[in-house]
Amino acid sequence: MIKLQRTDANNPDFKELIILLDAGLAISDGEDHQFYTQFNKTDQIKYVIIAYKNSKPVACGAIKKYDENTMEVKRMFTLPESRGTGLAGMILSELQKWAQEMDYTRLILETGIRQKEAISLYNKTNFILIPNYGQYEGIETSICFEKKL
Repeated sequence: MIKLQRTDANNPDFKELIILLDAGLAISDGEDHQFYTQFNKTDQIKYVIIAYKNSKPVACGAIKKYDENTMEVKRMFTLPESRGTGLAGMILSELQKWAQEMDYTRLILETGIRQKEAISLYNKTNFILIPNYGQYEGIETSICFEKKL
């Protein structure tokens, strides 16, 4: 049984999932990992979704305010043994709903060009490729997306 829980970045289950996410990104990002780490702090994240399967945290995602109309999707992660089950799509859907409830009209996100599963997920869930924004402008290993709500 899957249960989605709204919480914040202080949730200990979220913190544990993020440790695993960062460990995986350190491998896939290689030399670029240190650069990206500076943009993945959780102190500004107030809106987190955790997916629980049989009471075990197995996936997460978050949004944080980017501007008056826009939330940025951050810290999307699913445990390897739970991938391919639709959890990431469920979390994205719940994050979109939450952003709409707060009257935001757009989601944006950045992922790395090496994150093929993430790119596939965002394409499949109707995110549109956009020019790299903010701190990702000019970064060749980044790819950015948006979705109007």
